[in-house]
Amino acid sequence: MRSYGQFCPVAKAAELFCERWTPLILRSMAVGASRFSELQGGVPLMSPTLLSKRLKQLEAEGIVVRRKSASGKAWTYHLTPAGEEFLPMVEALGAWGQRWSRRVLEPGEMDLGLLLWGLEHNPVPEGFGAPPTVVKLELTDQPAGKRAWWYLDREGAFELCLKDPGPETDLYLRASLETMIYLYRGDLAVSRALDSGRLEAHGPAALQRALPAWLTMGPLSEVPSRRPDAPRF
Repeated sequence: MRSYGQFCPVAKAAELFCERWTPLILRSMAVGASRFSELQGGVPLMSPTLLSKRLKQLEAEGIVVRRKSASGKAWTYHLTPAGEEFLPMVEALGAWGQRWSRRVLEPGEMDLGLLLWGLEHNPVPEGFGAPPTVVKLELTDQPAGKRAWWYLDREGAFELCLKDPGPETDLYLRASLETMIYLYRGDLAVSRALDSGRLEAHGPAALQRALPAWLTMGPLSEVPSRRPDAPRF
């Protein structure tokens, strides 16, 4: 980590927190990601080598602690009390970003991996309810190999599936990647997307009513944008 060469506590904290990728790693851990693969899913453009190096740095600084997984065959990563004190800063950054950085998406910002990761790790109490629910998401503007995705919801614990987990799909969603990101970011309401045809949803009415709780960034989605060029739907 680069040093500012100052004893100022702001400088010392910034050396840790403002290192590239670190706030995103902390964000991922804040929503429950603990395995290396889960953390990597939250920073898909970060190389595994750099992620491993950064985790070791955060561990050495007392921000992260590494533990053996339940199986004993892998490691999991968790925030220490010092790491948890960074979370209000992560939340404040998110709120500022929602308020001041939202504009029409550029092509390079339509990150499929991050959207899929976010929907898998989005904590939704009770999810779609019991029994387990299979949701198929078809992204109409993606190539064939990246068009169909499935989520298996077990009362709020979502699992991204690369293949149809069966036995049948309970809720079918169809939209472009751009529309899904606008929904997730809070720019576009589910009801408006359905009414305009930007989102198609087929399945029981009860499952469709539960969609807004899942297709969202949680409390951050409620933060209104104050940019004059923010997307308007």
